[in-house]
Amino acid sequence: MTTIIVRRLDEKVVDRLKLRASLNNRSLEGEVRHILERAAEDDIATKRIVFLEAIDRLRSLTEGRQHTPAEALIREDRDGGHRDAS
Repeated sequence: MTTIIVRRLDEKVVDRLKLRASLNNRSLEGEVRHILERAAEDDIATKRIVFLEAIDRLRSLTEGRQHTPAEALIREDRDGGHRDAS
């Protein structure tokens, strides 16, 4: 685990964090850890990296196989009568 030190944090921010921690039945440290963990999960760049890794895994699973171009599938759906009977 890594330790992070935050210097020159406004006392009002600390007071609000302490209140939030109390309301969530956590210590100040636990609340800050929770906030940072959620922020890291919500990070768009992180989500993009995870998404690209998933794509690479899927590509490796289908490597060497023949693929139908997406435009052919769309055209087939439009022309092939795959519509509701309503």
